Amino acid sequence: MPRDDRSADDRRQRGSNAAEERRLMRSTNRLDIPRELRRTIALRSAYDADAFGRLSERIARFLGTGQFLVYMTATILFWVGWNIFAPESVRFDQYPFIFLTLALSLQASYAAPLILLAQNRQEARDRVQYERDRDVDARTRADMEFLAREVAALRMAVGEVATRDFLRSELRSLLADLDTREGDRV
Repeated sequence: MPRDDRSADDRRQRGSNAAEERRLMRSTNRLDIPRELRRTIALRSAYDADAFGRLSERIARFLGTGQFLVYMTATILFWVGWNIFAPESVRFDQYPFIFLTLALSLQASYAAPLILLAQNRQEARDRVQYERDRDVDARTRADMEFLAREVAALRMAVGEVATRDFLRSELRSLLADLDTREGDRV
């Protein structure tokens, strides 16, 4: 018993020493030890990648519609028409249409990554659907093989069972034998 008391005291002492060492290590600014998390006053906004992906898909879908092409064509025609036929004092983009080129380049520079993001999300969905289809196909194939084995087993079992025609012929031959025996007795 005294030994157990000493080992418990030793454990307490070692535990307090380890806690003291941890406290000292935290208090020093060592570069090899990560700092504890601090609470920040400013709230960090949570970035929802899925929501941004859904938004990019909606934009990409709209960019691929005829409605977008009609809107874009009407806007460009109005822009060019205004800057050619309007009085010179109200024109905002002269003939080489530099501002129009800049606006179209900006639209294309945002449209391309959004379309790629939407395509990547669609590819991920297609991959998941492909894996599901492959699993369903494997289960269906296993079920068909099982049913084929069962049908083969039933055919083999039916081959060993007496058929209706066989039973009729046997009964007819027994009836004929009975009739001949009865004829012999009389």
